[in-house]
Amino acid sequence: MDYGKWKYEESQRQRDSRRKSTNVSIKEMKYRPKIGTGDFDTKTRKVEKFLGDGHKVKVTIMFRGRETQHPELGRRILDNVAERVTHLARVEVVPKLDGRNMTMVLAPDKKAKAAWDAQRKAEGETELSGNGSSAPASPE
Repeated sequence: MDYGKWKYEESQRQRDSRRKSTNVSIKEMKYRPKIGTGDFDTKTRKVEKFLGDGHKVKVTIMFRGRETQHPELGRRILDNVAERVTHLARVEVVPKLDGRNMTMVLAPDKKAKAAWDAQRKAEGETELSGNGSSAPASPE
């Protein structure tokens, strides 16, 4: 067998395997225990976007001062974030307190996303068929 031909084919296989592999990076979103609802909604939408793009998301609650005495506030925020993105993700690393930060890792869940998309599509079809109002025919 020709060595040059073998080397070329090997490089082609390497290139194809690199092309098919997905590079999953970890994005991080930081919250505070006293976050307002508007900021919470904005950051959570960004988390949904990251998960929709296929990235893992590390959600961090930063405590300062006496906030460290009430870790349940941070846990409540992390639970709210996890609840809001259940249609896209699953909790990969449960919330844990390390130092002055509480972290949780969310990973994209293809099965949950597919089920949610199917549900939305079904709701859209029933909404269209159940509407009952059709545009009157134009008198031309």
